[in-house]
Amino acid sequence: MNGKNILQQKESHMAIEEFQGQFRFLSNFVPASVMLDGVRYATVEHAFQAAKTLDPKERELFQNINPAEAKKRGRQVKIREDWEKVKISVMRDLLKQKFSKGMYKEKLVATGNQELVEGNYWGDVFWGVCRGEGQNNLGKLLMEIRDSL
Repeated sequence: MNGKNILQQKESHMAIEEFQGQFRFLSNFVPASVMLDGVRYATVEHAFQAAKTLDPKERELFQNINPAEAKKRGRQVKIREDWEKVKISVMRDLLKQKFSKGMYKEKLVATGNQELVEGNYWGDVFWGVCRGEGQNNLGKLLMEIRDSL
């Protein structure tokens, strides 16, 4: 095995441990137009946070704000009763839209077999991993989608 093959093999087993820098495209905060119930949102974050409520008036509030504001506003809406049951499928659908074509699809596929870990410092242990703890559901969904591509 030549040096190049060893390097490629080693790289394919490394993990992407946060969605920053060259891997920022994996973040839900990057611009990526997605649809939720017939309405277009600027990012996955906007649409995901809007999906927490079924109230059309509350959903409208997610249209003209930045992703960080959308995340904050998502903590203030009247949460739909079935949210805990549907939140993973909602996220899966939004991520499939984002990564179904174009540059984001190419970049996701280019991560190869690397483990994708949504490492964070803000304590999100459901969608990511913080200080070595967490379920990494966002990373798992991204790897699932990558495998289907």
